[in-house]
Amino acid sequence: MFPIDVVNQCKANNRKAQLQLYEQYCNGMFHVALRFVGNADDAEDVMQESFIKAFEKIHQFKGEVTFGAWLKRIVINKSIDFVKSKKENLVALNENHVYIVEDEDWSVENDVTVEAVKSAITLLPEKYKFVVMMYLVEGYDHGEIAQVLDLTENTCRTRLLRGKGYLRELLKNKVYGTRP
Repeated sequence: MFPIDVVNQCKANNRKAQLQLYEQYCNGMFHVALRFVGNADDAEDVMQESFIKAFEKIHQFKGEVTFGAWLKRIVINKSIDFVKSKKENLVALNENHVYIVEDEDWSVENDVTVEAVKSAITLLPEKYKFVVMMYLVEGYDHGEIAQVLDLTENTCRTRLLRGKGYLRELLKNKVYGTRP
């Protein structure tokens, strides 16, 4: 059975179809949540809440994108909401008036592993971490990131550029041993 058939059955509140979709997407969505929240227990909670919301709102799924992409957006939003709810003090900076020069060079030293990059991303300040993760790991473009995070595209570009700078420094310090 094709996923769209299963989705249509879910729209009719078919529990077996819901279980089938859950089983098909739960592992992937768990890993998406884990990248954002950084803790397996919290990622499990976020994933469960995301599926609940998806099944409650499944009538809004129009098939313009794949079900997986639609669900992934819910998981990312829930993950970000979860992380924000854990923060006590957030300081908003107005980055709308900064002119950004795009830098598409994401190259790193040859001895830097993918795991080192992922680990360094988790150390970025939150407002940069989400943008870098969504761009570099999840493959979203600036328009999509701006929409999900409720930012302007210019702010998104600014945060990506600054996040990349922080990331390079973290990786450089790791490679040359200037930080423990």
